[in-house]
Amino acid sequence: MAERRGVPWRLVVPPAVLVPISIAMRLAGAPDLAVFAAAGVAVIPLALIMGVATEDLAKRAGPGIGGLLNATLGNATELIIALAALVRAGTLASTDPATASSLVEVVKASITGSIVGNLLLVLGLSMLVGGLRHKKQTFSASAANLQVTMLALAVAALVMPELFSLSYSASGRPPPALPNLSLWISGLLLVGYVLGLVFALHTHRDVFNPVGHTEEKPRWNGRFALVVLAAATALVAVEAELLVGALAGVTKTLGLTEIFVGVIVIAIFGNAAEQGTAIIMARRNKMDLAVAIPTNASTQIALFVTPVLVLASVALGKALTLDFEIFELVALILCVAIAGLIARDGESNWYEGALLLLLYAIIAVGFYFHP
Repeated sequence: MAERRGVPWRLVVPPAVLVPISIAMRLAGAPDLAVFAAAGVAVIPLALIMGVATEDLAKRAGPGIGGLLNATLGNATELIIALAALVRAGTLASTDPATASSLVEVVKASITGSIVGNLLLVLGLSMLVGGLRHKKQTFSASAANLQVTMLALAVAALVMPELFSLSYSASGRPPPALPNLSLWISGLLLVGYVLGLVFALHTHRDVFNPVGHTEEKPRWNGRFALVVLAAATALVAVEAELLVGALAGVTKTLGLTEIFVGVIVIAIFGNAAEQGTAIIMARRNKMDLAVAIPTNASTQIALFVTPVLVLASVALGKALTLDFEIFELVALILCVAIAGLIARDGESNWYEGALLLLLYAIIAVGFYFHP
């Protein structure tokens, strides 16, 4: 049976049934919580299908363009969900500015949650599951450290707007140049992303991609893979709209804050496909892949998805600035710091995985009680 990096297709079918069910539930006026849960679970198999189609197209395009496809579409699910929220925020900007601003904060929180979830939850589960089966596992320290270095650049860029905002706090005036500052930083982050692609796919491909494996043949023909990718992307967009539409009702019903839903709940839905794949790879003792999946995903979120969202928000009518809340920035700094410590020796065990999960739980508790 066809698999993507070891993920059985039989795992895709049951949650995929929720795609039409979630749509029918919204049309029937079901409670927001039920619609949100159904749409969130339905996103998981769609993300996996998008990944399979992207990999098949990448194999046909060759290593250079193929690597670019995999890199830019690797976090398409998170990007689509965030864009859906920004579209709704832009629509509500004039009629309901409070809700529009709340949706923008959810987008920021989902960015934080994707990075935190990948570096702590996905990587932690991978190391825990793999370590319970194998006493010691090894991976490329060079590749992992390069990803952490790129993440450190991104976190430094995200810290600057908040420092800029704090410099105005004493006077009580909002920083007038914050949108422009965010746009400039976003442009520089994209430059860093492009340079990283050149480094990884061209000048130092053997260093950045040390996993030796035979190139597999595409499972589908190019036209079919393209149709599947387009259809899955369209369905993810529909499910993202359902998620965003039900968000206000969910937070009110459960008594949760938007920042907790963005950092924890939405991020888990968006990262579920990567999470399952990384765990399976770790269990099979393929730790290079198990480590590369969450670290690459985090880098793409920080250097590609985030600046794209900032640039897109200008056209959508509700500007997204990079002045992340202090609590979010501290969480990101802690994640990158612990990832650097984990990556430096190129070895992992179940205890390191358990520590990552404990840190994730601590951060989740903090966001739960965060006002």
